[in-house]
Amino acid sequence: MDTFQLYSRKKCCLCDQAKLVLEEIKTEMGILYEEIDIDYSDELTERYGMMIPVVQWQGEIVQYGHVWKDELLQRIKR
Repeated sequence: MDTFQLYSRKKCCLCDQAKLVLEEIKTEMGILYEEIDIDYSDELTERYGMMIPVVQWQGEIVQYGHVWKDELLQRIKR
């Protein structure tokens, strides 16, 4: 089964909101997510620092900044 990747960092209110959305999807559909803290990698901080939270699905960025449940659900149904 596919898993979302959530690129985030601590003390980020948008990241906290994204986690809530992904938790709802996990509860409703059983789709897991892996949280990756970008602050532990200079490369990830450089790549995603201005975009977080970043949600990837099947290796592709599907949302960043504000994360919306309906859009994620549409994406996984494709």
